[in-house]
Amino acid sequence: MVALKEITEPNKNEIAPPESLDVATQGDAPNRARVLLVEDDNSLRRYVEVMLQRAGYEVLSAADGLEAMKLALNSAVDIVITDAMMPNLSGHELGRFLRNSPKLSHIPIILLSGMERKEGSQEEGYADAMFSKPVSAEDLTECVAELLLARK
Repeated sequence: MVALKEITEPNKNEIAPPESLDVATQGDAPNRARVLLVEDDNSLRRYVEVMLQRAGYEVLSAADGLEAMKLALNSAVDIVITDAMMPNLSGHELGRFLRNSPKLSHIPIILLSGMERKEGSQEEGYADAMFSKPVSAEDLTECVAELLLARK
């Protein structure tokens, strides 16, 4: 897996390209892309949430895959960023659920993992991008922007 540098705090100057933020959602903010962030570590979830908000995204947060599944079914979501290993429902299982749901299969998925990736593993097929933790703010926001632009 690609080794990524650790960043201790988000850079205030990191902004996603403006065109990546203009994703039509069915929710309250029609001009901002809505990110579903799924992470069981409270401090890491908050760090990534702030990083994404500073980049101009609306963020829905979930502490596990089961909570995320409920949010994905009941909210308009433009992209999902999920931890791989979580209680109740893992990121891999969440990815499989999203890909097999006709209503949600179009949503890009970014998988964050604290473990080394096995080349050719089945879990890779559910994710559009995969990062090792810790992931830099720049790399993650750039990936979100690219996946949202590709979806248009």
